[in-house]
Amino acid sequence: MKIDSINWNILRLLQKNARTSNAEIGRTVGITSPAVSERIKKMEDVGLILGYNTMVSPFEAQYQLKAIITLRAFMGKLKPFLEKVTTYDEVLNCYRITGNENIVMEVIIKNQKHLEKFIDQLIVYGETKTQIVLSHVVANNSIKSL
Repeated sequence: MKIDSINWNILRLLQKNARTSNAEIGRTVGITSPAVSERIKKMEDVGLILGYNTMVSPFEAQYQLKAIITLRAFMGKLKPFLEKVTTYDEVLNCYRITGNENIVMEVIIKNQKHLEKFIDQLIVYGETKTQIVLSHVVANNSIKSL
């Protein structure tokens, strides 16, 4: 699917607020509401738009810490870890990466004791390194046309 400037503008608006009405998007990009709806449907059908989600504040949900944890898996432990990581409620995002570590995770933790217990679950799979997030500098940056 070719993404023209109108589709890029629609995507930008949806990434800012997925609840923006088709009428409002249409007024902004200069097409009718039904045309917006048709373009969005096509982008969904080809898999360009993967879905819509609700962002929840971890701090309001009683999670006081956010951390980045890397894991260097022990020999033979990567595959079992990849199966297990999907069951951890603390993990917001998990990526398999290149380099010295195999895994990088973004996690939310209630407190220091919770962090300690969570790391204890991870160390059976490999060596961990943990960094506490102090602030969010770029939040949910949208994909832009090149």
